[in-house]
Amino acid sequence: MGENKDRMLAGEWYLPDDPELGADTERRFALCAAYNANGGAAPADRARILAELLGSVGQNVNIRPPFQCDYGHHISIGDRTFINFNAVFLDPAPITVGADVQIGPNVQLLTATHEMDTERRRAGWERAEPVTIGDNVWLGGGVIVCPGVTIGENTVVGAGSVVTRDLPAGVLAVGSPARVVRTLTDATE
Repeated sequence: MGENKDRMLAGEWYLPDDPELGADTERRFALCAAYNANGGAAPADRARILAELLGSVGQNVNIRPPFQCDYGHHISIGDRTFINFNAVFLDPAPITVGADVQIGPNVQLLTATHEMDTERRRAGWERAEPVTIGDNVWLGGGVIVCPGVTIGENTVVGAGSVVTRDLPAGVLAVGSPARVVRTLTDATE
């Protein structure tokens, strides 16, 4: 494995303009294009493409195309999860999505972050921090989850929210940046 890929996987600063990472991107590009072009294909055909694209995919996962990611093999999705149209999962670090998760349209799960120093940013340096979504979470349409964030199980994030910090289990969070507005006491809320 090359130096930049090693650095990326270790969560260190790396340069993504690297031949090995470029090959991973080409693999992802072909698989996403096949998946997105086969939206009307049989569920077994779509499942086969997802199994090749992603690191792990649970049973009865439904991802509506178009779907985009950086690499794919750093993404793990639990059983019975539903991901609506136009999802973007930037995965130079692991993205873990639990079981029974509902993800609205235009949701972005972002692990990549860039340098604050202008010279290093111009040179292309970046690093990535994992994103974790617990079981039975609902992310409303247009939610953005920033690098390094963990969202606890049974939490609901309102449409258009930007999640910049971890959210505990069993809460409703809204806004930009997302903030907890109340605790959810049972499954009917």
